[in-house]
Amino acid sequence: MTQIRSSWENAQAPRTETAISALSSGLRNFATRDDGNMTLMALFLVTLMLIFGGFSIDIMYAELNRNKIQNTLDRAVLAAADLDNTLDATGVVEDYMAKMGVGEALIRVDAQSTLTSKTVTGEGYKTMPSNLSQVALPIKALQEFIERTKTLQAYGLSTAVEKFNKVEISLVLDVSGSMDDGDKMSSMQDAAALFIDTVLADGTQDYTSVNLVPYSEQVNAGPEILSYMNVDWMHGYSHCLEFPNSVFTETGLSLSTQFEQMQHYQWNYDGSNNSLTDTICPRYEYERIQPWSNDATALKTQIYSLQPRAGTSIFLGMKWGTALLDPSTRPIVSGMIADSTVDTVFEGRPAAYDDGETAKAIVLMTDGQHDRSFRIQDWAYNSDSEYVHWSKYNLWYYLNRYVKYSSRSGFYTQKYDATTGDSLLSSICTAAKAQGIVIWTIGFETTEHGGDVMKACASSQSHYYAVDRTQIAATFKSIAGSINQLKLIQ
Repeated sequence: MTQIRSSWENAQAPRTETAISALSSGLRNFATRDDGNMTLMALFLVTLMLIFGGFSIDIMYAELNRNKIQNTLDRAVLAAADLDNTLDATGVVEDYMAKMGVGEALIRVDAQSTLTSKTVTGEGYKTMPSNLSQVALPIKALQEFIERTKTLQAYGLSTAVEKFNKVEISLVLDVSGSMDDGDKMSSMQDAAALFIDTVLADGTQDYTSVNLVPYSEQVNAGPEILSYMNVDWMHGYSHCLEFPNSVFTETGLSLSTQFEQMQHYQWNYDGSNNSLTDTICPRYEYERIQPWSNDATALKTQIYSLQPRAGTSIFLGMKWGTALLDPSTRPIVSGMIADSTVDTVFEGRPAAYDDGETAKAIVLMTDGQHDRSFRIQDWAYNSDSEYVHWSKYNLWYYLNRYVKYSSRSGFYTQKYDATTGDSLLSSICTAAKAQGIVIWTIGFETTEHGGDVMKACASSQSHYYAVDRTQIAATFKSIAGSINQLKLIQ
């Protein structure tokens, strides 16, 4: 049969064959050429960058939420643990969280209170959908990765404790003659009284004991403390001890070792009068150590009674302040409790250094630096009649009036110089810090050298304060506030 084609069909046949041939050729070229691979690679990498960039944004969002939950919990439990806060602890934490917009994240509040402490724990948890999980990708591996990260989490946990720690404090105050400078003494007294009011606030008296240690050129320990020690007594005019240098390398004070009683005499005048009120060993009752006390009124009364006198022996004040925190003096506390001169709540003090419930602190203040200290030669101070004699005469008055000039130097000898004082102070400060005693030092309008010595004694540079009369009260209050503070423990 004869097949008849239209003219149109005859015209199209070659064109179709040509197109098919061209397409086949193009596909073969596409399959064999590699000049387009970089474009595909770039598209793939851009896709990955977008995916992981989105994932990073999700992670940052989750971390911001975690920080917000944690920081809010920290502030909330601190406020709830405040012993002065009478509100319900759970309500306080809930209120903080709600006001910061994370109330729904709070899952737990635990509060425990005792007579002396409050502990509050808050826990928060929040889940958030990942924005990246909304993206649909054809690549199976990426889909599985996104599936695992479709939910993000933010978690916070915080515990705060405020408690009345058992605290043993030695307040060691310089009352040397240089404090007799305008309102210098009264400024220190006001500051020390503020310190006492702060550390012995209502409710803390059964847990906080204060040793008030006034010092000048010597320290009057008082007859009660010395009655429990082995003392080579010479007189009853005053109550100071002479310590060998070895005593300053340790915090303790042996009650069996015999110590020599300090001579009672006056040195600190030019010899023109027979003044007897400024003895090297302070002689008056208000100048004695007041140990292991929780009686704020009695402590402040004594502080306001103190008068400037004699020279400066910081190391002796520090030694006594340290010894009264050392367990070696515990028998003295027990004896004074039996004598009704120390509160019975302090039985067992000073606590052992490894007692986890007791903090020990020294606040050491001076307005100067070490200087020389002299003693009467032994040949002139070795009998009852000579003890009486020097209690009635100012040393320089007697020498100027009755002893020729060339013989005067034979009556006295130097016991300490400034270098020795610095060295002994360094030794006792090192010993105290080694036992975990926290030492704050205050340089009250002191010399540069005196400030350096006090800074070296402190537990750290931040525990040293260089102050003037306008700053001393705030400094004492700040140190006192550190004794009973809130701390995050988790």
